[in-house]
Amino acid sequence: MIRAILFDLDATLLDNDMRTFLPPYFQALCARLGDRIPPERLTRQVMESTQRMIQNTDPTRTNQEVFADDFFPKIGHGPDELGPVFADFYERDFPALRKYTRPRPEARGVVQECFDRGYDVVIATSPVFPLRAVQHRLEWAGVADFPYALITTYENMHSCKPQPRYYLEIAERIGHAPSECMMVGNDPEADIVPASKAGMRTFYVVYGEAEGQAVSADYRGTLEDFLRLIRSWPAPKEAAR
Repeated sequence: MIRAILFDLDATLLDNDMRTFLPPYFQALCARLGDRIPPERLTRQVMESTQRMIQNTDPTRTNQEVFADDFFPKIGHGPDELGPVFADFYERDFPALRKYTRPRPEARGVVQECFDRGYDVVIATSPVFPLRAVQHRLEWAGVADFPYALITTYENMHSCKPQPRYYLEIAERIGHAPSECMMVGNDPEADIVPASKAGMRTFYVVYGEAEGQAVSADYRGTLEDFLRLIRSWPAPKEAAR
């Protein structure tokens, strides 16, 4: 029986294409730090250090630690100096990027239904951003006020998509076997394939041109299709009676 639902965030619950979002994100970040670090150098090092996080295989180090240990020595400025600047950026500047995203009207109802039916719900977004950046995007999606079992961020995770152990770590953290979890996401390589390898059921969220793409998932369709699917299943809270 499925007892936990994992939702990807960007392009699943929130209409946010990272190909559109990242250029203004880096522009804003460079504007904040331009008096300290040349923009091209900053952008390049953020991307390189992010790749270090994605490739990390050390389960004793958080993604934040992997990023910091690679980023700060190479950029020539320490965390004591730049840490507060980054925190202020995510608090004050990051919210202006909302205009590059759009809420999906059906997202809140889908998440609400999962809670109402007794599922443990996880925001399984790629944990390369700090919690504050994820909280903002949850607000933009209209789903920030739910009591999630876990929100994956670079502070609390020790692996990243597309590693299957990212999904195994989530299952362990929320106290469910992988077979009791379903991953709902739009990215075959980051969401569907590795979650399946970890032993989870999968629902491939498709819109527009992606509908014809061949992807090996247990289920596929829109968020409305996912809603109809879980309504056809016995609810965990009913099984617990």
